[in-house]
Amino acid sequence: MSQQAAALQNYNNELVNCIEELCSKREELNRQIKLEEEEKERLQHDIRVFSGKLSKVNESLAQRMAARATFDRTIAETEAAYTKILESSQSLLSVLKHEAGNLGKASEPRKKEH
Repeated sequence: MSQQAAALQNYNNELVNCIEELCSKREELNRQIKLEEEEKERLQHDIRVFSGKLSKVNESLAQRMAARATFDRTIAETEAAYTKILESSQSLLSVLKHEAGNLGKASEPRKKEH
């Protein structure tokens, strides 16, 4: 009977050791889970912060792009108008030179022909 008691005591010790090992592994797993949950919370917080910043940057970018489009349109319209002014000035100068030439001829005394 003492052999059976010794075997039973040996099984009991191994069983207790196995249970303690499982508990230890479970505690380590709990620690890892807690660390990952904390990391998850930090990352979710960062995502919320970055999403807010991204939204603000997108809004600012859209406003700046609209302003740039307005500048581009104004510049193009101004350049087109300026080109028309240059063309008109050139035409006016050409007409003025022609008329000045005609006036010069008209103001010269006529030569008598014999």
